[in-house]
Amino acid sequence: MWRATVLTLYPEMFPGPLGHALAGRALGRLWRLETRDIRAHALDRHGSVDDTPAGGGPGMVMRPDVVAAAIDAAEKETGPRPTILLTPRGRPLDQARVRELAAGPGVTLVCGRFEGVDQRVIDARRLEEVAVGDVVLSGGEAAALLLLDACVRLLPGVMGHAESGDEESFEAGLLEHPQYTRPREFEGRSIPQDLLGGDHAAVRRWRRAAALRDTRLRRPDLWAKYVAETVDKPAQTE
Repeated sequence: MWRATVLTLYPEMFPGPLGHALAGRALGRLWRLETRDIRAHALDRHGSVDDTPAGGGPGMVMRPDVVAAAIDAAEKETGPRPTILLTPRGRPLDQARVRELAAGPGVTLVCGRFEGVDQRVIDARRLEEVAVGDVVLSGGEAAALLLLDACVRLLPGVMGHAESGDEESFEAGLLEHPQYTRPREFEGRSIPQDLLGGDHAAVRRWRRAAALRDTRLRRPDLWAKYVAETVDKPAQTE
């Protein structure tokens, strides 16, 4: 069973949305979620987990000794597995990394708060720093929920049809093609004809062309990477 441990100052934020829909139906059956309060490892009677930043400046920084104690206590029970700090300074999360995490035994997530976590514990515990976008959040909890949702949906048995993830955005280095359903006409707009005739080859061609077009127009960064990776495979491009 895939297991996730979340180290946070706000354990009551979990499972949150992960307790519903696909992830919720699989929780306890195909995956487990444990939350641990970082404050439980504070070293004083006030439960202090942060202190002023070295060199001065606004805000507070999470103490390395407290965070390290929380990580070490969790690892004693979980054993070695990826330990990730959610931070805007991290490497952008992508679908390839999500697939790697989902294929493993689970993950431990550290949710930062305030101005961040003391760099010494990041280095000492070799935390993998991951960002979920070029944005700054109030804390790592929302990012942890996002990462867990992305992983859990890939676990065997979570999605009704395993193949439903094959053509999704990023799986082949492209954005997913547009989707349509009934009614056939909506406010003067029609479903593309290639999707209506029952010709599966025509459907595949239309979806492929749409994915290529939208990736090129909407995500030049993905398009450049896709072209670079397929330059030696001309049959893969159009």
